[in-house]
Amino acid sequence: MTPFKKKVLLASPYMHGEELEYVKDAFAKNWITTAGENINELEKTVAEKLSVNYAVGLSSGTAALHMAIKLAALRLYGTPRQGRGMLFGKRVFCSDMTFDATVNPVVYEDGEPVFIDTEYDTWNMDPEALRRAFEIYPDVRIVVVAHLYGFPAKIDEIKRIADEHGAVVIEDAAESMMASYKGRMTGGWTQYGVISYNGNKLCTASSGGMLLTNDREDAEKVRKWSTQAREAAPWYEHEELGYNYRMSNINAGIARGQMLHAEEHVAMKKAIYDRYKEGFKDLPVTMNPYDPETTSPNFWLSCLLINIEAMGEHGSILG
Repeated sequence: MTPFKKKVLLASPYMHGEELEYVKDAFAKNWITTAGENINELEKTVAEKLSVNYAVGLSSGTAALHMAIKLAALRLYGTPRQGRGMLFGKRVFCSDMTFDATVNPVVYEDGEPVFIDTEYDTWNMDPEALRRAFEIYPDVRIVVVAHLYGFPAKIDEIKRIADEHGAVVIEDAAESMMASYKGRMTGGWTQYGVISYNGNKLCTASSGGMLLTNDREDAEKVRKWSTQAREAAPWYEHEELGYNYRMSNINAGIARGQMLHAEEHVAMKKAIYDRYKEGFKDLPVTMNPYDPETTSPNFWLSCLLINIEAMGEHGSILG
């Protein structure tokens, strides 16, 4: 194999200029903290674009997943004994083909991940495998499903199966912001969703994430937890475990500028996907699959499956 002379990056950011202006504004107003106009406006913009009532800015998509896990566990199981995580002794169904950040928050809270098989139709959680998993583990009450590479899962079927068993579904839409399934944005199908502003995502803030919910009480709970769970008192009082998870007003300024170009970024990603698909059309490879009748991906990462046996007939591209 001959390596590329210039490194091909996984998903490099594309900046426009408005990002820097919002950051400069934060400096000018001296809001160099986890509060300010940028984070307030970003939360409003995200909630509006993704058709949810509330978006809470956090330090990363992983932090958002952790907060979603804690919310779900609190509603389902209540407050645990001191020294134990919210999921102590509990199993959680998780996508088996995803980055480990999808699963890590389950373990943070002493939960046991149970991995659900992936289907060929979407490269996401297989609804039928989920149904069979509930037959084996009927006590599971939380399902964490990732929309892999920006291509939505069959979230309506997954949610319907979970509802039949009284389970809460958390959408890991870290890679799929602006993608939609049957006319609804990913992250907004279920009780809790999360997106990411990591450096390689569709829109970036260098780092950062958002928890998405339609419940005001849940949004306020996360705002409290993510700022060290300080009580509304004139002194430092803490009755719950807190975290330093709030998004910076500086990072929010970058994301705020990026969101002005979110649709443009989707179009750019689709052009990359289409270029690869055209280039590989005569080879035994399969690009990220999706049904255009039901699914509008954000095309965050173009990937392919290679049929190794058939590749021999075309001459190997693997060396």
